[in-house]
Amino acid sequence: MTDGLKIETSQGVTTIALDDPKTLNALTPQLAISLGQALEDAAKSSRVIILTGSSRAFCSGANLQNRTTAKPGDIDAGSSLDQAYNPLMMVIRNLDVPLITAINGPAAGIGASIAMAGDIIIAGESSYFLEAFCHIGLVPDGGATWMLVRNVGRVRAAEMALLGEKIPAPQAFDWGMVTRVVQDDAVLTTANEFANRLANGPTHALGLMRKLLWAAGDASFQDQLNGERDAQASAGKHPHFAEGVAAFLAKRKANFE
Repeated sequence: MTDGLKIETSQGVTTIALDDPKTLNALTPQLAISLGQALEDAAKSSRVIILTGSSRAFCSGANLQNRTTAKPGDIDAGSSLDQAYNPLMMVIRNLDVPLITAINGPAAGIGASIAMAGDIIIAGESSYFLEAFCHIGLVPDGGATWMLVRNVGRVRAAEMALLGEKIPAPQAFDWGMVTRVVQDDAVLTTANEFANRLANGPTHALGLMRKLLWAAGDASFQDQLNGERDAQASAGKHPHFAEGVAAFLAKRKANFE
């Protein structure tokens, strides 16, 4: 257990929960650094990671409680991004194992960015996404503008960013932002079902897949072909490939240990 985080591991799945209910799991720079380290550690010892929030929220955004008395010019938001939040997002992008984000309640600000960075995104029916930066005179961060344009298109991304209105889970599903919308009390159960399925799969190849999918947002078609070639060469040398072929030929279920 780390301050602000609950961490549990079972059968190859590590579940990390943001745990500061009084702030609806608002993120501080230090908590962002701790979360990044927890994710890196989990990726070394587990086959899948679930990231969620405790109590009534996924993450309400950056913790502004200590900034309420600040004067213009006192807050260096950019340094927090460079030192904490941007490194966290790069840790997420570069994970070697699949990441499932399980969204309960609000996912706002940097919390929305973290939620959208999951490979599988499970949202409770009363959860929502919120880019609230326009209400406090800031801009979306944590890669939100990059992910939103690619996930929902420029016009819908502009609606979210410029108007700062809540996007309920069903609408987020219709826009292609989440994988599943389920009843609120089924969020973690559903996330674990997906996690167990992934944990029993060819995790080396799955890790390569997630990196290729992330890279596709930046790469040219030729670059992507080259990336797939290199990833396929790595996957083909891994014992999971040999087991997969053997299982296919024997008409049995593969055992990807």
